Amino acid sequence: MSDISGFFLQVEDGTFDGTDAVRGAWSPVHCHAGPVAGLAARAVEQVVGEGKALVRLTLDLMRPVPMTGLRVEAEVLREGRNTAAAQVTIYGGDGKPCVAGTSLHLSQGDFGALPTAPVTPPCLADTVPEPNLLAPLKEGLSTFGDHVETALPKGQKRALGPKTAWMRALPIVIGEQPSPFQALCPLADCGNGISANATLHDYTFLNPDLTIVMHRVPKGGWLASEAVSHWQPTGIGMSQAVISDEVGPVATALQTLLIRPR
Repeated sequence: MSDISGFFLQVEDGTFDGTDAVRGAWSPVHCHAGPVAGLAARAVEQVVGEGKALVRLTLDLMRPVPMTGLRVEAEVLREGRNTAAAQVTIYGGDGKPCVAGTSLHLSQGDFGALPTAPVTPPCLADTVPEPNLLAPLKEGLSTFGDHVETALPKGQKRALGPKTAWMRALPIVIGEQPSPFQALCPLADCGNGISANATLHDYTFLNPDLTIVMHRVPKGGWLASEAVSHWQPTGIGMSQAVISDEVGPVATALQTLLIRPR
């Protein structure tokens, strides 16, 4: 496990500096979008408050996110008895926006055992550790994939294409306990990497957006992503991941993909 205690450090002026654990696979000076999504989730949860649960976060990743000097702003767009919506923007140190998004928050009740689809959950006990499942940078620098615990089901080879991967990530901000939604954000942005149809040496497959819908609070620290990526000859694709705990599905993550040969 990583000796780093979180993805971001909040500095005195309210901005955030990333640790080595936030470095992405595409550039040595830019963030993996999963921890960045966690910062966005943290911001919208703070402005809406605890009365309604964050259930959907949609982010447009407008340009690469630098690892230091990030400023996050969020505001409530509307709030009613059962629903609320917020918007969030993350700025780089140069003051230019890098990420913009919206969120949906819903009230909760207790309606007993509602009927739902029966699903067999993946089994954490039937896995083996798979270090560095997410490809490291050519430069050999420490990256996101070096600072999360990963495991694969027994018998599932580390190969291209659809697969299930378990992950346990760091807290989003050093010294803070992440909310359940924040905790699943790092894994939610890994679908394209987990289920890549070719290697990083042959293709790039960046996601210019990310949508996460969480319908149940996860149990435990480990989460599984059952991911598949669809690549088309146009260079456009989609990655879809069902995220589960040991009880069953808790969320879905969608990424639009921009695919280009190297």
